[in-house]
Amino acid sequence: MDLQQCFTAMNVLVYKEIRRFMRIWIQTLIPPIITMTLYFVIFGNLIGSRVGDMGGFDYMQYITPGLVMMSVITNSYSNVASSFFGAKFQKNVEEMLVSPMPSWVVVAGFALGGVARGLLVGFLVLLVSLFFTDLHIENYGLTLVVFIGTAVLFALGGFLNALFSTKFDDISIVPTFILTPLTYLGGVFYSLDLLPPVWHAISLANPVVYIISAFRAGMLGAGDVPVWVSLAMIMAFISVFFALCVWCMERGKGMRS
Repeated sequence: MDLQQCFTAMNVLVYKEIRRFMRIWIQTLIPPIITMTLYFVIFGNLIGSRVGDMGGFDYMQYITPGLVMMSVITNSYSNVASSFFGAKFQKNVEEMLVSPMPSWVVVAGFALGGVARGLLVGFLVLLVSLFFTDLHIENYGLTLVVFIGTAVLFALGGFLNALFSTKFDDISIVPTFILTPLTYLGGVFYSLDLLPPVWHAISLANPVVYIISAFRAGMLGAGDVPVWVSLAMIMAFISVFFALCVWCMERGKGMRS
């Protein structure tokens, strides 16, 4: 296949993925918005008034970047994990692999579908946050790069999860026991400066810390980790995950469920 045919095939996959989650938008878009609204009400209005300022910002402003990132992470990840596993279970992926379509097109097509859902939900959560606090984005470029980079990273993570899952229950194990704890311990609701030195050092082993810190730096102008370190981590993980996804697809790893 030439490059134009590859992009045409990828566009078809992305269009199919977007139609898939938009057809049931009440199930895919509304629940995360309701969940994040409850976070804003409970942690922002009720608890935030008792906490006071955090990191030099109003508590509601402080948690907003973390909640937006949380919605992007969970939705981009879950969309690709469930969609690709369903395609693998129905043997649709095997048909793609025997076609002239390169493996990277399949990976990119499914991943970009997850990215679209993650960015859409994240944008809607950002709009909801405007009802609870005033936001003034400090650095639009950095905010956009982290916003898109996070969606891409966790969409590829969801692809890997689905690739090595043998039954439908397996795709919920990683989000439940790994992704959720990492997200809650990633500095969404607190500043790392409040932690004792030992726990502060342990927290730096959590990749979600770097994502939330960079996004908070883009929105509020202050983060817990240097921005260049966060961006380097995001780009490195994206490169490794994409290469691993393509390598597994080309060798048929995880395709026999």
